[in-house]
Amino acid sequence: MKRNDGSAGDQRWIDHTDRDLVTIVQNAGTGDLRAFDQLVERHQAKVLANCRYMTRSSADAEDLAQDVFVRAFFGLDRFRGEAEFGTWVRRIKVNRCLNYLKKKSRDPDEIDVDAPGIHEDERVRTQPVGASRLEAQDERTRIDIILDEMSDTLRVALLMRDLDEFSYQEIAETLGIGLSAIKMRVKRGRAEFRERYAERFGAPTREGAGAS
Repeated sequence: MKRNDGSAGDQRWIDHTDRDLVTIVQNAGTGDLRAFDQLVERHQAKVLANCRYMTRSSADAEDLAQDVFVRAFFGLDRFRGEAEFGTWVRRIKVNRCLNYLKKKSRDPDEIDVDAPGIHEDERVRTQPVGASRLEAQDERTRIDIILDEMSDTLRVALLMRDLDEFSYQEIAETLGIGLSAIKMRVKRGRAEFRERYAERFGAPTREGAGAS
């Protein structure tokens, strides 16, 4: 949704709250792309990063993030403001990413990362990383590496709880799984994240995923 005509980041919109911008777009009839561009500008970096974490695919994450904002724009007439715009966009993002993962799971070439003996499969073995390269990696890259190694089952639940800040009940309803199962997945996900991170890089920072 971000355009290249110089309208994104227009100074006129910077001081407006998200709620103000949504109202402007809704009241503009066909919609005011300049106001919406400011909403995209504020939220796109986190949406893109979260799509990348959820899908483990940089290329597909860009397409998904674009689709999230397209759907948000055309769905604004149904947005009633019960939640913040950012929360509403996160819900769209989660649904799009879950649909992506379901589609990928039906791919016969996909690997079942939870299958017995999967760690012996050459396709999922992680190559050692040289010390000099590790020293050059920033915290975000390290988190990215660890999340890529985790199964969809644990990674998605962990991200929805610790990155998107959904409640356990909201995660359970979204995934169609029992509340106790979600709590267990998040607990296991945090433990696995910390263990994998410590093995590679030492103790994770408090800001890292799974640090809660």
